[in-house]
Amino acid sequence: MDINAIKQLLAEDLSAIDQLIAGHLNSDINLIKSLSKHIVDSGGKRLRPMLTLLSAHCFDYQGKQHRDLAALIEFIHTATLLHDDVVDSSELRRGSQTANAIWGNEASVLVGDFLFSRSFQMMVAIENFQILTVLSNATNAITEGEVIQLMNRHNANPSEEDYLSVIHAKTAILFGAATQVGAIISEQPQAIEQAMLDYGTHLGMAFQLIDDALDFQGNAEQMGKNVGDDLAEGKATLPLIYALNQSSKSERKLIENAITQGDLTHLEDIQTTIQTSGAIDYTHNAANTQIDKAITALQNIGDSVYKDALLSLTNFALTRNH
Repeated sequence: MDINAIKQLLAEDLSAIDQLIAGHLNSDINLIKSLSKHIVDSGGKRLRPMLTLLSAHCFDYQGKQHRDLAALIEFIHTATLLHDDVVDSSELRRGSQTANAIWGNEASVLVGDFLFSRSFQMMVAIENFQILTVLSNATNAITEGEVIQLMNRHNANPSEEDYLSVIHAKTAILFGAATQVGAIISEQPQAIEQAMLDYGTHLGMAFQLIDDALDFQGNAEQMGKNVGDDLAEGKATLPLIYALNQSSKSERKLIENAITQGDLTHLEDIQTTIQTSGAIDYTHNAANTQIDKAITALQNIGDSVYKDALLSLTNFALTRNH
């Protein structure tokens, strides 16, 4: 089942979510409506909302709160993108100009805050304290991850452990929360809820690992962003960390200078070093390990077309080109 088949499986839910998102973006302030609509409509995969929907359907959930949860999780994700693009001074996302490139940093930060606050209004309306706890903790952890990543920028001696901690906080935790809340509203026992949390978390780890590999092996048209963006921002991702430890003295110097200075002058040479060092294979192997754990987490979940879709997403995470 490819991503398009999964979207077709969830077509009714996704249509309802689009309407929910549009409704909750409503504001008397035109800038909020325009900027929010720009980023929400800019071609995102809706992967996190799909995880919530699939998780709830795995347990034959019959209500409609899974749609509200899916929409507010997309709001949390979108808010983090707005803030990330400001912090990273990004000008391109999903092949389009970033909101900060169009409206400026101040507007992007404030509308990101609006989306965060709107997501919390939606959480409270669900009237489930456990869900409020899970999602508020996730939101806090994402912010902490972004701060840690900011503190580690331009550090030419990064550790793999620190890198994994950052991507767990900034990416994997929201994936895990997305699948966990589907189990919560379906009133599943603790063991099943934990299994869904584990699945989402490991999928999110793999997703980010592949994202970081693509930064050095993809192309701008496919990825919707410029190749080498992470390096330009001084982020030492796993391909760079591995290459630093495997390269010659001269190659290491090029990578260190690029990380500390954000200089892409020697990007082609660095890409060659990353390829020849085996860093891409190493990163893909790390992603495969996470996917194996995600698949294992689902072993006690009952068979259904929705579980099949969750399993198919593990393949999508590994094989995507953007």
